[in-house]
Amino acid sequence: MISGAAPHDRLTWFLEVAPVIIGIAIMIPTRRSFPLTPLLYWLIFAHGLILILGGHYTYAQVPLGFWVQDAFDLARNHYDRLGHFAQGFIPAILAREVLLRKTHLRPGKMLAYLVVSVCLAFSAFYELVEWWAAVALGEDAHSFLGTQGDVWDSQWDMFMAMLGAVVALIALSSWHDRQLAALVRRLISA
Repeated sequence: MISGAAPHDRLTWFLEVAPVIIGIAIMIPTRRSFPLTPLLYWLIFAHGLILILGGHYTYAQVPLGFWVQDAFDLARNHYDRLGHFAQGFIPAILAREVLLRKTHLRPGKMLAYLVVSVCLAFSAFYELVEWWAAVALGEDAHSFLGTQGDVWDSQWDMFMAMLGAVVALIALSSWHDRQLAALVRRLISA
């Protein structure tokens, strides 16, 4: 990966891009047995770019975040908020797709509740991973945590993931339903 060439902090780079590597390692062998909708593939690609960019610079040092910070006179670089919004937005469509294809759930309130719950659970787990990294690595985990002095950083991160999940469901569910129907037709005719 190009982002691994002279990253701001090598350990942080590895910790931030590990989900991309894991995702690729899962998607390649399952692409034929469990293909995803084109929408989901594009969302996963975009999420990968967000993670890779954050890993290269560390989230607190991403130039795009500094531009937003300056443009809106913010106290800190909020690129990590974008990352955590994406941590809810993209997994919401992934969870939705898996639940619709592998369970008897139908689109509706229960599906939405479960999707948001899955995204919140994943976000909380990620905050625990950050905590474990801080305990295990001490000062070396500072760039990975990226709290920038915000004592409410973990809570904001989880809120942004929840918000991302809700926005994804509102904005993309109809489009996702059409793509799922097309995928099912393609799989049946194959």
